[in-house]
Amino acid sequence: MYVADSNRYNNMLYLRCGKSGLKLSAISLGLWHNFGYNDPFDNMRRIVLRAFDLGITYFDLANNYGPPPGAAEENFGRIFKFDLKPYRDQIIVATKAGYTMWEGPYGDWGSKKYLLASLDQSLKRMNLDYVDIFYSHRPDPETPIEETMEALYQAVHSGKALYAGISNYNPEQTKLAYSAAKQMGLKLIVNQVRYNMFARDVENGLFDTLNELGMGAVIYSPLAQGLLTERYLDGIPEDSRVRKSGVFLKESDITPERIEKVKKLSEIAKRRGQTVSQLALSWILRNKVVASVIVGASKVSQIEDNVGCINNLEFSEEELKEIEEILKG
Repeated sequence: MYVADSNRYNNMLYLRCGKSGLKLSAISLGLWHNFGYNDPFDNMRRIVLRAFDLGITYFDLANNYGPPPGAAEENFGRIFKFDLKPYRDQIIVATKAGYTMWEGPYGDWGSKKYLLASLDQSLKRMNLDYVDIFYSHRPDPETPIEETMEALYQAVHSGKALYAGISNYNPEQTKLAYSAAKQMGLKLIVNQVRYNMFARDVENGLFDTLNELGMGAVIYSPLAQGLLTERYLDGIPEDSRVRKSGVFLKESDITPERIEKVKKLSEIAKRRGQTVSQLALSWILRNKVVASVIVGASKVSQIEDNVGCINNLEFSEEELKEIEEILKG
C-alpha cells in the first residue's frame, strides 16, 4: 500500500491563485501525454506518486487526454482509487471540456449540454465525487459566453466542482467571461494558457488583464514540448516525442536557430546551478500572476529535475537582460 512521503510539503512552494483562497503547487503535473492506453500503467503510477511525494498537489487533466479521449482520466482514476484516495483532501484535481470528445453536435465546444455531460463522464472515469477546478477548455465563437459561464456556475453550484476556470481565452474573452460569471455570482479564479520562452503572446495584455481581475494564470507547455531542455542539443533521440508522434512537436520546430538559443541559455543555467528546464520554469514563475506551471513527464527523473527549479527562483537584472537578448537574437 502506498504511503506518501511525510516530508513532501517541506520543499515545494504553494502560490495563491489570483485573489481566491486556493493555493496551488508551483509545479503541477499534466496528464496530456504519456497517460493513454498505449503507455505502461506502472510508469504512470510511479510518475504520479513521485510527483505527490515531491509536494506536487495539482494534477491537471482534460476529458480528451489520452489517446484515446478519456484514457488519461481513466488511468488517473485507477491510481486515485488504489493509492491517492486517502489523500483526496490534500490534492487538487482539475479537468476541462471544450475540444472534440464524441460524435454529433453535443460533443464539442462550449454549450451547456456538452460541458455538463462531459463533467459527469469525467467524474465517473476518475472515481471522484467532485473536481477542484473545472475549466472551459476554449472559447466557443458560436455559443453565447453567458451560456458557457452558466454551465460553469451550475457545475460549482451542484457541488461537482469547487472552482471554475477558463483556458485559452484572450484578454477580451477573459473580460467578457469574468463579467458574465460575476453577474451569476460565480468568480472565475484562473485562466490556463500556453506560455514559454519561445511562445510569449500572453505577455501582450493577458497577464495585465488577469492581474486586474484578480485571476491567476496556470501555464502549460512551459518547456515548449521539450525544446527548452538539453534533449535536442545533439540531435533528435529515437525515443523522443518527435519520433513517436510528431503531432505537437514537429521536426521542423527544432531549428538550428532555436537550438543555438537553448545552448546559450544552457550556459546561464549552469552558472545558476540549474538545468535548462529548471531555468525555463524559474523564468516563468518570476511572474507574480502565475500560480502554477504544468509539466509533463514520461519518466520520474524528469519530474525530479523540474521540481528542482524551486531552489533558485531569483534572477538578477543582468541575467534577465542576457536571457532577453538571447531570445530576441
